[in-house]
Amino acid sequence: MAKMRTVDAAVAILEKEGATEAFGLPGAAINPFYSAMRAHGGIRHTLARHVEGASHMADGYSRAADGNIGICIGTSGPAGTDMITGLYAAQADSIPMLCITGQAPVAKLHKEDFQAVDIESIAKPLTKFAMTILEPGQVPGAFQKAFQLMRSGRPGPVLLDLPIDVQMAEIEFDIDAYEPLPIEKPKASRKQLEKALDLLTAAKHPLIVAGGGIINAGASAQLVELAEILNVPVIPTLMGWGAIPDDHQLMAGMVGLQTSHRYGNETFLQSDFVIGIGNRWANRHTGGLDTYTAGRKFVHIDIEPTQIGRVFSPDLGIASDAGAALDGLLELARERQAAKTLPDYSGWVAECQERKGSLHRKTNFDNVPIKPQRVYQEMNKAFGRDTTYVSTIGLSQIAGAQMLHVFGARKWINAGQAGPLGWTAPAALGVVRGTPDATVVALSGDYDFQFMIEELAVGAQFNLPYIHVVVNNSYLGLIRQSQRGFNMEQNVSLAFENINSPETNGYGVDHIKVAEGLGVKAIRVEDPNDLPAAFDKAKALMGEFKVPVVVEVILEKITNISMGVEINGVNEFEELAETAADAPTAILTKA
Repeated sequence: MAKMRTVDAAVAILEKEGATEAFGLPGAAINPFYSAMRAHGGIRHTLARHVEGASHMADGYSRAADGNIGICIGTSGPAGTDMITGLYAAQADSIPMLCITGQAPVAKLHKEDFQAVDIESIAKPLTKFAMTILEPGQVPGAFQKAFQLMRSGRPGPVLLDLPIDVQMAEIEFDIDAYEPLPIEKPKASRKQLEKALDLLTAAKHPLIVAGGGIINAGASAQLVELAEILNVPVIPTLMGWGAIPDDHQLMAGMVGLQTSHRYGNETFLQSDFVIGIGNRWANRHTGGLDTYTAGRKFVHIDIEPTQIGRVFSPDLGIASDAGAALDGLLELARERQAAKTLPDYSGWVAECQERKGSLHRKTNFDNVPIKPQRVYQEMNKAFGRDTTYVSTIGLSQIAGAQMLHVFGARKWINAGQAGPLGWTAPAALGVVRGTPDATVVALSGDYDFQFMIEELAVGAQFNLPYIHVVVNNSYLGLIRQSQRGFNMEQNVSLAFENINSPETNGYGVDHIKVAEGLGVKAIRVEDPNDLPAAFDKAKALMGEFKVPVVVEVILEKITNISMGVEINGVNEFEELAETAADAPTAILTKA
């Protein structure tokens, strides 16, 4: 056995657990941990400008690829409280993330010491596990338990709080004798899955709702194969978007009140059976439950047993990892295919394809200032199938989800449930760290962009290139639109006459100057016909300088994006596509 500081043991554990990518800010109470990382040399650290930004970078890194666990590190006191929004975003979307904070000495925890806060109690509601480690000998076991919990059942974040004297204490520890704890995941039985498949094959118009749990399980290929064997259309949720490519004949569109397709909602309303796998029945997906559930039976498969029945009671609930359930369903489906006992759903699929080929929103607008729909049309043209999109909330994200195309798992990375403004830029930097060879394109409104704009400097300092499309209407657009029901437009305009940048024409903040001052490249577009050249230039600048490139698009100030309160009552505020020319990048548009 070797005697070492607890922090040296902790860093060795990080490497053995495969978590070697850290984001954070050092400080006095966490400096021993930083010294251990420096001495070890195997943990790469990216210095953020704000600890909340570091937490979103770690979150983005975790989301970027199967098996990733990002680490967020900060000092005592406000560093931990700054992480809370990041913990919430990760917990809400079932993302494993390890947060490590420094703390005052154990003997000072009850004395209101400088920057001493009970971060364990604050973080507990937003984590799978939060612990202030009071005894040095507990450090290895606490890290061991943390990794097991992050990976077991429904994934999620943890927080470990390290008093400075605990960090400095020495313990006996042998990394060669350390082993990760076994991962615990429920697995559906054959009998359960037979019942589920019996309910599906008894239906005339069945659908598969594919949730983010499928992507978390790395089981997108199994989903597609199952859908193809059964010949049953798939409705991905926002978190499951990409589990089946948008141009697959069985991809039937997204359903919901905001981030949905017209054809997706119409197809869902024609269904009589739904099997949800790894999904939450989120309210922006379902809308009113009476409308959503009327006339159809439901099977719900989820890794977390208490998630089943949380929103509504299904006809059959099964606690299972999505990958294990899909493997079992595939085995049964192949057996029934060989026995020729599967129903023929070709007529139902043809109906779904007909809707997918005709029910689109218009995107081909030539207006100046630019209408947002045109931006997404040009993004579809400019960015290929391998593009990874990163976004969080606002009219930009809602319209993007309605009009962009995603062709693979983890190609749409979105803080879906929490939706924190400011998440996009730091998360995109984490995604670049996690997938350095990918083309990463972030999408923000002007306010989301301004929330954590300082993190662009991180991309410049560490050469983390991505393209950030900022659709600027100088409004809190989603809030303005929601205030229509109250007959007001209160405190939502961001416009002002910028005396230092008259070229912004009253749109307020000069994002180009700010971005360039932070060390990145930036382009402003005011005419829709200039968008293709701007995107080409952004790619070239990104390749040449290896830094983020901002493409700011000046939008018309007010655009109401399609949404409603029921899936059969989504309000369409703009023109709908009548011909292929109205929506030239829509998939399967009718001529």
